Amino acid sequence: MQTYGDFCPLSRAAEIYATRWTPLIVRNLLFGCRTFTEIREGLPGISRSVLSQRLRMLEHNRIVDHDSNTGEYRLTEAGEGLEEVVDVLARWGERWLDLAPEHYDATTVLWNFCKHVEPGELPDGRLVFVFDVKDDRRYWLLLQRPAPEICFKPPGYDEDLVLVTTSEWLTKWHIGRLSLGDGLSAGVMQLRAPLHLERMLAGMGGRGAMEPAEASLT
Repeated sequence: MQTYGDFCPLSRAAEIYATRWTPLIVRNLLFGCRTFTEIREGLPGISRSVLSQRLRMLEHNRIVDHDSNTGEYRLTEAGEGLEEVVDVLARWGERWLDLAPEHYDATTVLWNFCKHVEPGELPDGRLVFVFDVKDDRRYWLLLQRPAPEICFKPPGYDEDLVLVTTSEWLTKWHIGRLSLGDGLSAGVMQLRAPLHLERMLAGMGGRGAMEPAEASLT
């Protein structure tokens, strides 16, 4: 691995953390991803070989532990110390960097959305929320224990809620740029669901935000 050749602790840390994909790998491990497949599901653009290289690098630098028996990856104490770095960098990005069309990716948004569902919100049975993303595809979100699951094909269960929107408005709703009610009123979202599930979905919006934001249709 190339180095800056600088004694400064910032440069030494950047040699590891600032490599491409590494911050997002650490983020996914902080989200609770443990297996290679789980980590990669949250990084749809990464190749298997690059992910393997980054995980080996993190293991070499004692940021990640790999259990060869279970195949699981876990952050070490040093790795968990990066949580503050991840949080600060994410807050900086949300405050100073604008969203662009290339950032509106429904698959990534819904994967992130699942990570923000609290265990206590999961029903005893199963709920099927459909996200019909007009400029992309349909997604089926299974809200069930032990964890939510995204399906890319009909799972064969009754659909309890259907939200029709675009990648842009799905993203903006997830990060709190607009509320579900405002999206429905403006016609950028359409919803078919009983009232109690509409309220449940409304309460799940905005969780992808690092900072509270005023909702707006911009």
